Amino acid sequence: MTSTVHRTCPLCEAVCGLTLTLDEGGHVTSVRGDKEDPFSKGFICPKGASLGRLDEDPDRLRRPLIREGDLWREVGWEEAFAAVKAGLDRVADRRSAAIYLGNPNAHSMAGALYGAPLIKALGTRNVYSASTADQMPKHVASGLMFGHPLAIPVPDLDRTDYLLMLGANPLESNGSLCTAPDFPGRLKALRGRGGRLVVVDPRRTRTAALADEHVFVRPGTDAYLLFGIVHTLFAEDLVTQTHQVNGLGEVREAAKHFPPEAVSGRTGVPAEVIVRLARELAGARTAAVYARIGTCTAEFGTLAQWLVDVLNVLTGNLDRPGGAMFPKPATEFGARRRPYQVGRWKSRVRGLPESNGELPVATLADEIETPGEGQVTFLITVAGNPVLSAPHGARLDAAFGRLDFMVSVDPYLNETTKHANVILPPPRMLQSGHYDFALLGFAVRNYARYSPPLLPLDGQPSEAQILARLAMIASGLEGDLDEFVIGEMLRKATETPGSGVEGRDVAGLRAELEGETGGERRLDLMLKLGPYGEWAGKGDLSLRKLLDNPHGLDLGPLEPRLGEVLKTASGLIELAPPQIIEDVERLRGKLDEDPPEIVLIGRRHLRSNNSWLHNVGPLVGGSNTCTLQINPADVTRLGLDGEAVVRSAKGQLTVPLEPTDTIMPGVVSLPHGWGHAGSSQSVAAEHAGVSVNTLTDESTVDVLSGNAVFNGVPVTISPTGVIIAQ
Repeated sequence: MTSTVHRTCPLCEAVCGLTLTLDEGGHVTSVRGDKEDPFSKGFICPKGASLGRLDEDPDRLRRPLIREGDLWREVGWEEAFAAVKAGLDRVADRRSAAIYLGNPNAHSMAGALYGAPLIKALGTRNVYSASTADQMPKHVASGLMFGHPLAIPVPDLDRTDYLLMLGANPLESNGSLCTAPDFPGRLKALRGRGGRLVVVDPRRTRTAALADEHVFVRPGTDAYLLFGIVHTLFAEDLVTQTHQVNGLGEVREAAKHFPPEAVSGRTGVPAEVIVRLARELAGARTAAVYARIGTCTAEFGTLAQWLVDVLNVLTGNLDRPGGAMFPKPATEFGARRRPYQVGRWKSRVRGLPESNGELPVATLADEIETPGEGQVTFLITVAGNPVLSAPHGARLDAAFGRLDFMVSVDPYLNETTKHANVILPPPRMLQSGHYDFALLGFAVRNYARYSPPLLPLDGQPSEAQILARLAMIASGLEGDLDEFVIGEMLRKATETPGSGVEGRDVAGLRAELEGETGGERRLDLMLKLGPYGEWAGKGDLSLRKLLDNPHGLDLGPLEPRLGEVLKTASGLIELAPPQIIEDVERLRGKLDEDPPEIVLIGRRHLRSNNSWLHNVGPLVGGSNTCTLQINPADVTRLGLDGEAVVRSAKGQLTVPLEPTDTIMPGVVSLPHGWGHAGSSQSVAAEHAGVSVNTLTDESTVDVLSGNAVFNGVPVTISPTGVIIAQ
C-alpha cells in the first residue's frame, strides 16, 4: 500500500511544491515536482528530490543528549529540559545569555513563530543569527530608504524586459531574497520574449553562462560600479523620477565623485561598459536591478544594496510591473510604530551597532572571551552551525568551549553542537507542519500554501513545543505560550482601525480559529487578518482554505503598492539617508587604493545549502566538491600543481585546485559549509573538505550593518611544501 501526498520543499528559498509517495511504513519512496502547484508548476531540483533521504537520515538524533565530560548520554525529554533549567538558573545576569539562530529557521514554521518569544523570554540583547553572515545589508538599506527592513523590492521576473544581476547565482542557489521557483526557467523565458539579462560576477557562473552578457568585476567593488552607473544617469540626463523622494540632490552630488573613468580601474569594468549599462537600464521599457550575497558579504555591502534601489528609483522602475516590486504576503498585518533605526544599542566589546534587534555574529567570540560585566557565559543555538558559517570559525570553536552552559536545538551532533551541554533534536520534517512565513514576503508572485504534518510525532515533542518550552523555562512562567500570543494578537487587532475586526469580541474571534496545534491556530489568525483574509474583508483566505487546496493558491501578480509599504517618518522614499551618505565618504577614500594581488570569494552549489546537506549521499560529489577554483594563468604564474596552500591574516588551508577560466585572474573561490573532519555524520565525514572560514576575518565587517565580509578576502597562494616567512 502506498499513498501520495503533497508538500512544500523546505530546503531553500524557492518554495517548490513536491509530490511524495510514501509506503505503508511512512517511508518516502519517490519525490517529484508538483505539477499542480500554481507557482512552481512541477519544477524540482536535486535537493528537493533527496528530501526523503534527508528526512530519514540515520545520523539524525532521535532523543535528547546530555554531555558528561567527553561522553554523551541519551536521556528523556523531561530530564533534558530539567538540565536546561538548571543551567539557565545559574545565570545571575541575563546580559550574560545569548542566542544564535541559524539559516534553517527561515525554512521552519516553528523557527518563524517561536524564535521571537524565546528571545523575549531570555531577556538579553545578545541576539545573533545567520542574517549578519548573509543579508543584513539589504535589510538596513531597505529600512533606511523605505522605513521597514522587510520592505525589500524584488525583480518582477515574469514581466521585466531587462535584468541587471550582481553577485547572484540563482541557477545554483535557486534564488535568495527573491522567491522564484524555477528561477532558471524564468530567466530563459525573459530572454525568450526578447528581454536582456546581464550578470556581473567575478566568476562565469552557470547563471552568467545563461545570460546575454557576463561582466567580470573585482570582488567587493560593486558599490563603485553601481555609482558609476548612477553618475552616468545624472550626467546624461537619463533620470526618470516617478516617485516623490527626499535626497535626490544629495545622491547627485555624491555620484559626481564616481565617474565611469574613475571607477573602472577599481572594478576592472571598462568605462564604456559602465556607460552602456546605464543607457540600457534607462532605455529599457521595463527593467530591474537585483543583487545578492556576493554584494552583501563585502566591505561596502549596505552601500551596494542601497545603490541597487537608487537605480531602480532613478530609472522609474520601482513599484511598477516589470520593475522592482513589493510582494503582498498573505500573513502581512500591521505596521511599524516607530521609524526604522539602526544602532539602538552596541556590542559590549567592539561597539558594533545593532541591526534589526541583532548584533553581528562577527563579534560573538569577543563577547564570550572578554571578561567583565555582561560576558556571555550561556548560549542557545537553534538550527545553526556558526563554527562553519561564521567568520574565523576556529576562534569561535575555541570560544564555545569556554562557555559555562550551552543548549542546542538541532537534529545533528555537529561542529557547533559538540560544545553543547544539552542537545534537543526536533522531529523529522515530515512530522512538522510547514508554511513559509519569511520567504513568501520575497515572492515574485503572490502565493500561499500550507503543508500539514504527514507523519505522527510518536510521543516526541514538535519543534514548536521544544522552542515554546524553552521560552517558558527562560521566562519562569507556566501556561500555553500559543494561547498567550493569540490573545495578544487578537487584542491588538481589535484595537487597530482598519483591521476588519476593530471593536469585536476577542473571545468570539478566538472561537472561530481552526487548527490542530497552536502553530496552526496562529497561522489561521494571521491569514484571516492578512490582506486576503476573511476577517480583513478583502477575501476568504484562512487555514481551512489552504487545507482544502493542498497544491497552493495563486494570489495574483505583484501590484504597485508603495503607498502601503512606505513607513518612513516623512512618507517619502529617503533616497539619501544620512548614515549612508556618511559611509560614501569612506567608499570615496578607498577609490584609488591598489587591490590585493589575490582575493578569495565564496561559491554556491546546487546540491548543497550551507553546512546542513552534506550528509546525504546523492548530494555529495560531482560538481559539489570542496576545491579552490583558480584561473589557469595564476596556476602557471605561482608554480602550482594539484593542490596549494591558501593563507590569510587568520589562518591557512591546503586545498585541491580546480583550474578554470570561468574565474577572473587574481580571484580564487572556495565553497562554504565544508570542514567536517571528525564529524559524527558519516557521509559528511567521508567528504569532509575544509572550512573556508578558517581564512575569513571576524575583525572586518560592513560598517553600516555589521555584516561579515566573506568576499574580497586578501589571501596568498603558494605550492605545498613551500615555507613562507611570516
